[in-house]
Amino acid sequence: MFSFLCLFNVKFVYFKANKDDIPTTNQTAHTMRQLTEEETKVVFEKLAGYVGRNIQYMVNDTHVFRLQKDRVYYVSEQVAKFATSVSRANLMSIGICLGKFTKTGKFRVHITALQVLAEHAKYKIWIKPNGEMPFLYGNHVLKAHVGKMSEDIPEHAGVIIFNMHDIPLGFGVSSKSTSESRDLQPTAIVAFRQADIGEYLRDEDTLFT
Repeated sequence: MFSFLCLFNVKFVYFKANKDDIPTTNQTAHTMRQLTEEETKVVFEKLAGYVGRNIQYMVNDTHVFRLQKDRVYYVSEQVAKFATSVSRANLMSIGICLGKFTKTGKFRVHITALQVLAEHAKYKIWIKPNGEMPFLYGNHVLKAHVGKMSEDIPEHAGVIIFNMHDIPLGFGVSSKSTSESRDLQPTAIVAFRQADIGEYLRDEDTLFT
């Protein structure tokens, strides 16, 4: 048993195979598919909650959205074409995993989508150094830990959480608007945490299964 890690423009395809499982030209099979119209609508509505109209910049001639099993990937078209040579059973991951469809058809954004969300974020909250560890342990963002935030955040909007050095730490939903948050008590919740990079350690056994 051995593994391949194929790099293309910093995006990757990861798969495992036995020597006899490496597909030849005649054995090549499609390993994923495009999203249906309904699936695309569900995914885009969820992503738009964090990036707003900036989602238009994710839809371009170089990247595509693909469904592999129940996970949605954002990947360069070049890598997506290459991945069709990997059998469905052996393809582990491709590009950036944005999230996963639940059994009820809802789409849940994963922490692995943070890179894309942060790049196109509409609303942002920066937390002070004393708030980083509590957040990375899975706690909500408190008023006392907020260093600054976007001026026009409405209530219950998707927000990307950064540290004071502009490094994205996770994402969540605002509990109040920016103006209302200014009057909150230090222990009040400013943003409800939905995902944070601490999950890579806390959930390492299940995050990619």
